[in-house]
Amino acid sequence: MTTNIFFSGYSYHTQGFHSQHKSGFPAYLFRLQTEGKCAVVAKGKNFSLEKGDLLLLKPGDQYELLVKERQISGDYHLSCDGTWVDEWWKRSAKPTVSRIDLDEKLMALWRHISIEKRRPASSENEELTGYLLQALCLSLERSVNETVPSFNRPYAVTRMMRYIEEHATAALRVEDVASHAGLSVSRSVHLFKSSVGITMMEYAQEIRLSAAIERMKYTTMTLELIAENCGFGTYPYFHRVFKKKYGVSPGAYRRLDLE
Repeated sequence: MTTNIFFSGYSYHTQGFHSQHKSGFPAYLFRLQTEGKCAVVAKGKNFSLEKGDLLLLKPGDQYELLVKERQISGDYHLSCDGTWVDEWWKRSAKPTVSRIDLDEKLMALWRHISIEKRRPASSENEELTGYLLQALCLSLERSVNETVPSFNRPYAVTRMMRYIEEHATAALRVEDVASHAGLSVSRSVHLFKSSVGITMMEYAQEIRLSAAIERMKYTTMTLELIAENCGFGTYPYFHRVFKKKYGVSPGAYRRLDLE
């Protein structure tokens, strides 16, 4: 299935800006507000976009963008089409505007696409650009879905889980997790346990154990170094946690895996 990227980049406006497509935007448009604010008319509705707002439009959707004089507005934007994008768009509802986290990994992916598109046509790797676009679409879809409250997990809990997943193998404090979600420590502790069924630190231990097993299987790192790199601190503590979880010591587990 094909993908085509017409443009991808970053815009920063300080002097005012206006763009209008009354007859409909000709392709898919993704636009992520990263700084300041702007006004958008999309599909006949007025939106005031602020930091973290993601705009998603399909071909033919009415689109008008207005940045007022002396107003600051920064955004990542991308226009594309293709059979793969068509299938991706159809498989789930795509809200016109969603508030998402400005995740650095997502924005790095967007920047990578923009850099590839700036290359001369003779140097552009269309296969790589196509896969990068697919990764961006899937990342945006997950970010949008995570902002929608579900019956069993509030969005604040999802934010805490993602933070723990990213920082579990380093020094991790409950206070930092709570701050990331914009909650008090007591509220975050209660909300996480009631939604996930385990504590934040128990969840972090699961992430650490998975990371440790991955290193035990696919690297020659010593168990002491694995314990340190995966957030356990010391090998004796890693040994105790691992054996309690799996019933065997880390060394025995590694030997069994090699047989």
